[in-house]
Amino acid sequence: MEHLTKKELKASIKNKLANVLGVDTETASDALYYKALSMVVVDILQEKRRRFSVDTNSNGKKQVYYLCMEFLMGRSLKNSLYNLEIVDTVRDALDDYGVKLEKLYDYEPDAGLGNGGLGRLAACFLDALATQDYPATGYSICYEYGIFKQKIVDGWQTELPDYWLPGGEVWLSAKPEKSVDVHFGGEVEEFWDNNYHHINYKNYTTVKAVPYDMYVTGYNSKGVSRLRLWKATASGLDMERFNRGDYIGALGANSMAEVISKVLYPNDNHNEGKSLRLRQQYFMVAASVGDIINRHMATYGTLDNLAEKVAIHINDTHPTLAIPELMRILLDDCGYSWDVAWNTVTQVFAYTNHTVMSEALEKWNEDLFASLLPRIYQIIKEMNNRFTYDLYNTYHLDYPTVEQMAIISNRTIHMANLCVMACHSVNGVSALHSEIIKKDVFQQFYRIMPHKFTNVTNGIASRRWLYQSNEGLTRLLKETIGDGFLRDMGQLEKFNPFVDDKNVLDTLATVKLENKQSFCAYIERTTGVVLDPNSIFDAQVKRLHEYKRQHLNALHILTTYQWLKQNPNAEFTPHTYIFGAKAAPGYFLAKQIIKLICTLRDEIEKDPVIREKLRIVYLEDYRVTLSELLMPAAEVSQQISLAGTEASGTGNMKLMLNGALTLGTYDGANVEIAQHVGEENMFIFGMRTEDVAREKASYDPRSIYRDNPVLKDALDQLSKGIGGSTFPDIFHSLVDRDPYMVLKDYDSYAAAHRLVMSTYADQYKWQAMSLRNIAQSGFFCADRATCEYAQNIWELR
Repeated sequence: MEHLTKKELKASIKNKLANVLGVDTETASDALYYKALSMVVVDILQEKRRRFSVDTNSNGKKQVYYLCMEFLMGRSLKNSLYNLEIVDTVRDALDDYGVKLEKLYDYEPDAGLGNGGLGRLAACFLDALATQDYPATGYSICYEYGIFKQKIVDGWQTELPDYWLPGGEVWLSAKPEKSVDVHFGGEVEEFWDNNYHHINYKNYTTVKAVPYDMYVTGYNSKGVSRLRLWKATASGLDMERFNRGDYIGALGANSMAEVISKVLYPNDNHNEGKSLRLRQQYFMVAASVGDIINRHMATYGTLDNLAEKVAIHINDTHPTLAIPELMRILLDDCGYSWDVAWNTVTQVFAYTNHTVMSEALEKWNEDLFASLLPRIYQIIKEMNNRFTYDLYNTYHLDYPTVEQMAIISNRTIHMANLCVMACHSVNGVSALHSEIIKKDVFQQFYRIMPHKFTNVTNGIASRRWLYQSNEGLTRLLKETIGDGFLRDMGQLEKFNPFVDDKNVLDTLATVKLENKQSFCAYIERTTGVVLDPNSIFDAQVKRLHEYKRQHLNALHILTTYQWLKQNPNAEFTPHTYIFGAKAAPGYFLAKQIIKLICTLRDEIEKDPVIREKLRIVYLEDYRVTLSELLMPAAEVSQQISLAGTEASGTGNMKLMLNGALTLGTYDGANVEIAQHVGEENMFIFGMRTEDVAREKASYDPRSIYRDNPVLKDALDQLSKGIGGSTFPDIFHSLVDRDPYMVLKDYDSYAAAHRLVMSTYADQYKWQAMSLRNIAQSGFFCADRATCEYAQNIWELR
């Protein structure tokens, strides 16, 4: 059905317009054509998924369920058309109606159900699993408001609600008959009868989880992944309160239930926010695990074979409560003994860690937890008792070590410890990161259970950032190496032999220039700013965080600006610095860094001489769709986190795939990029992880400030003011504390920039380096990453 003829496609679109939307093809607006076409595509995807599920169930195949609080899906229409390989047929059909397909794409909002890399990774994995015909379901929350829309006002980030559902709802299929009840609060009564442990859970409040399904088709495959998103609704109206005249009280309870799926991640710098986050997490996992169990029982009629047929993956610690929730179902609802239930749980669950910073590992206050989730709390306490008993009596560990490894210690519940203790597999997301979690973050666990620890380096939905976003490069690759790379990105290595072919290098340069011109046209259309496409396009696009060191980039731009002010006639290759980043709403220093970057931008714009050589672009509301426009245009990929702080990064992979050269530290997946492409085809700077560990104890940023006149001038400018704005918090953060050693790495970073400029002057050398990056980027495809998960961790056949 996915290979519709043009005639069938036209008839389907006409049918949707007439019978669902009530218009004819002559009077329908582009917005209605977008809706009609999307409905046709959803029908195709549902039918394809139905056939795929029949095959999966009839053959008793093991299935993977991927739990993540975030899925940064972006737009679905373009992705679906390209993966179904019907984009040309659709374009032709719409042309007959006088409608341009490219215009329809813009009617779809980004499904921004995530903050950044974590949620985008989950979305890429659904695409890759479907492409390889692995049966997969993702689970998350149907947030009514996705990640906030970022508006920059006077240089400051302000947050506006992202109401993505008008325009996005067409991709969601409601399944109310699959709803699951989720319980909060209440009390637990326990009693024993004939050596059987009984639980009576009462006086709880119930929230109904209603599922909405999105479908992600694989490329040139039978597979379709399903993303099931849960919407919270009240279980019913409290008629007793309503009849008493307490209308606000009766309806207020409903509102409190429904707030769970209103907004992606509330601020948690207050108790109400913490409570809501915990509610969101349990709501998502209770609904998802309930759904998994219901589906498994409908297929097999028993849970005895659950571990044989089901793999549940916990992506970061947010879905950890799935572990005690499955224990609850097996113990309380099904009557299994603790040992049998525990054996099942430990075989079913696997965990991916996404942070090297122990302070970022999730923890919950024990009292808050016990009041909100009393039965789950009891189960976690029992897990902790058994685990710590084992640590003392089997492994003979001392008290401080046991406290460090315990699930509950100091009135705090440690989610990562629960994951590592209960899951059969624990992986990091780059080779360096996986070594750090073994040697540092989970060092004690690794000593006694080394068999659990493994690595799966992240991967990206390469087709999205190449085939769908970079038409010129895709065409060049097809002409030189054929089109097999679209199915197997490892075949990009066939591009390597063209590294000395000047015709190919010239074409590569032309493709990059055309992509830069497209990006410039977008910037002019949306901001009125006219950029020079012949300048170096240097991009740092990722979440705004101190460890990612956007302020190192800004500091270097400031020193360059000061130097150009003193040397306005110096030889200088024009440079356009492109930033795209959102700061967490409660993260004040990150917002100040945005203000600093925007203030620098505005100062440079006022100077007609310097702005010919130096420009800053701050991409407001950076998102997947903007990324698809930027990645093909960028030439320098800034990946400058302090070594040992970035778990992996995936923007580095998207930029590499499109031929940008990495200017980066030896951190995260940069290490493996260097191994694949060679450090001579990158610009590596700064300390290594072991240098950071050695230097940290005695690090004194003030001495660097005192002894480096270039840095001192720039830092003093932050205090004195730029364009009427002062930045004392950034100044003191860098000079007094500098937790991410910006000043220590500054000179090495500045030297790397000088090397970028001198290399760029030799365009054949630059394009040859670019070609090698493209040719070696196949390893970083999500197809490879998900295949490693499927075979080595989930044991899917």
